[in-house]
Amino acid sequence: MTNMVWKRNEVESPCVQICVVHPTERICTGCYRTIDEITRWSKMDSTERAGIMDELPSRKPRLAKRRGGRSARVNNT
Repeated sequence: MTNMVWKRNEVESPCVQICVVHPTERICTGCYRTIDEITRWSKMDSTERAGIMDELPSRKPRLAKRRGGRSARVNNT
């Protein structure tokens, strides 16, 4: 008999280790979860996690990229 590795059957975290919260949208720019979702992730059941995972792609457009950054603001006088 081979040793079986115990695995939990749950939805993995979408975290990509880019943990920056967008100042107006209040969602993580890396994984698109809210702070509440990130905080509660380990306590959620698989159904709740899967629901959030399904929703994440639709959140991406809410994070419009800034064009030009600081140099555009400084030079745009």
